[in-house]
Amino acid sequence: MQKLLFISFSIIVLTVLNYAILQKERIINRGEIVLLELAPVDPRSLMQGDYMALRYALEDNIPATDINQATQKGYMVVTTDANHVAHFERFHQQEPLAAQEKLLRYTAHGEDVIITPNAFFFQEGQAELYSQAKYGEFKFDAAGNYLLVGLADEHFKSLGTTR
Repeated sequence: MQKLLFISFSIIVLTVLNYAILQKERIINRGEIVLLELAPVDPRSLMQGDYMALRYALEDNIPATDINQATQKGYMVVTTDANHVAHFERFHQQEPLAAQEKLLRYTAHGEDVIITPNAFFFQEGQAELYSQAKYGEFKFDAAGNYLLVGLADEHFKSLGTTR
């Protein structure tokens, strides 16, 4: 009985994990590109290897009056320009979104708003390539789910092979 329970549980766990992987692969392959301008960052961690801690310029461009009205955790509404660069519109209050609007997760800490994810890991030895990054490259699916898939340079070109 224990063996059957273990096998059943293992099959359920593997099915859930594979479904999650499939969803992320769909976002990567079919998602709409949205770029978030980066603020200055530190491109290396001695404990974690090569990675870039990300800060987004968007975090610094939110009016203080809007930040004071933000909840501790939630979503902000952004729109994109012709180059797919995101711009802050407002904090989401459960209102319906217009066709061109997207939601980004954030956490507020007093006067600071942090957009997640806020780190990008890359292969060892690639720090010089990613030091040219000016944008975080996200892909959004039709349901609003998104992933950070890479970084892009000042000309909106992917650094690496994400698109």
